[in-house]
Amino acid sequence: MTARVLEGTALAAALRAEAAAEAIAFAGAHGRAPGLRVILVGNDPGSSVYVRSKEKAAWEARIAADTLRLPAETSIDELLARVGEANADPAVDGVLVQMPLPAGLDGRRVLDAVDPAKDVDGFHPMNVGLLQQGRPHLVPCTPAGIMELLRRDGIAVAGKRAVVVGRSEIVGKPMAALLLAGNATVTVAHSKTPDLPAVCREGEILVVAIGRPRFVTAEFVRPGAVVIDVGINRLETGLAGDVDFASVREVASAVTPVPKGVGPLTVAMLLKNTVLAANARARNLAARGAKPHPLPPSPGGEGKTR
Repeated sequence: MTARVLEGTALAAALRAEAAAEAIAFAGAHGRAPGLRVILVGNDPGSSVYVRSKEKAAWEARIAADTLRLPAETSIDELLARVGEANADPAVDGVLVQMPLPAGLDGRRVLDAVDPAKDVDGFHPMNVGLLQQGRPHLVPCTPAGIMELLRRDGIAVAGKRAVVVGRSEIVGKPMAALLLAGNATVTVAHSKTPDLPAVCREGEILVVAIGRPRFVTAEFVRPGAVVIDVGINRLETGLAGDVDFASVREVASAVTPVPKGVGPLTVAMLLKNTVLAANARARNLAARGAKPHPLPPSPGGEGKTR
């Protein structure tokens, strides 16, 4: 058996096009583009590259994006004040604080300070709670993208045994919640799970987000399983996933590659979340009888950097 390769590039392009159409419709209805504020603290090279790609993708999707760049020595009080400004800005529908933060800054405290209505990363406790209750609103982008990949590729979730390897708040836990909401029977495993290969072999759907390059080999995979590799590990030889693609492809029925697998879906779902947040905020304003604040025109070029 040689597995199908589930590339995310084409789906990401489709999701971006959908986000652009939704953003244009929003602008037509409300006289402004959806707004995204990205806050970047410090000079981490990987974060800087990732933020630039987010901003570029946002403007291409007709979302008014701007990046607030702060020095690494920014205090927690200053950072919280900047988050508060973004929360209060009527032109901003989505607030994203790029992680990781420099040492000494409490990331949990900062993420908790983001207005849950603008929390396009889906990390605020209120959005986490809604997801766990089966009432998702703003959902973490990577797990949401994986669910779109499964759905649009015709891979059924309901009634399947799913194993998620990894328990992070960014991928593992929300991924398990989404699979459970899709009526899968879900096991969450991790680095401390006894006989991890045997547990993984139970999964008809296996999602791997453990942060170890090529950790999951054919030994971990049930014949015919669908394997989703969330890992992005930078090695001297280039990018590698958490799955040993070559060996797993001989056992699975479908597997995502690294790169060009799950990665492109994360930014695409960020755009979708931004438009979703914009529409929800507009509905809430209308329900309260509030008048829209006069805001800048729809984007037509590059984003601005503060």
